[in-house]
Amino acid sequence: MRRRRTKILSPREAYARWARDYPPVAHNVLMRVEQAAVMALLPATAGRAVLDLGCGTGRYLSMFEDARRAVGVDSSPQMLAEARRHAPWADCIRADVRSLPVDDSSFDVVVCGLCLGHVDSLEVPMAEVARVLAPGGKAVWSCFHPFGAWAGWQRTLPDGRHAVAWTAHSYADHFAAATEAGLQIDAVMEPTGPTADGSEHPLALVIRAQVI
Repeated sequence: MRRRRTKILSPREAYARWARDYPPVAHNVLMRVEQAAVMALLPATAGRAVLDLGCGTGRYLSMFEDARRAVGVDSSPQMLAEARRHAPWADCIRADVRSLPVDDSSFDVVVCGLCLGHVDSLEVPMAEVARVLAPGGKAVWSCFHPFGAWAGWQRTLPDGRHAVAWTAHSYADHFAAATEAGLQIDAVMEPTGPTADGSEHPLALVIRAQVI
């Protein structure tokens, strides 16, 4: 995330450009602190059905080899092609997080890493998360911290000239959408890290919830 004047691209265009060079690991400070928080909240996945929404090149999906079933969903065919290479045991499906082609109550764990900033509102994605979660299942999702929007951060591509469009969602937005969907939030983390000016700020908002 950088403070730099760049050309803003839609997620579809940005990830089509970026996919082949997008590492399937946490490759910057923001992603490292976000991933540590997600993993701290994520329930055990061994022997369970796990859904990775906005799986990208397979950063989280590649961790679920011990799952009974692992499914990755992404709207970018280029990113999914890379995810299939990094997690060949998983099913990878091209779809939008607002319309998931999976059965009701079919997953024990849902994870969604840094994807929901690419949708304008959270109501429909949260409803889909609630729909696909099995009784007793849990969802963990993360977003860029809304502080970043106030600070003018951008998520730039490696060329430094383009950035991915994103929408800042406050905790109140997440809470309202989750509650409306029938999800109960039971844990929230706001991991911090150094920013470009050397100061420490919250970098991500990470939330865990279950069906009420």
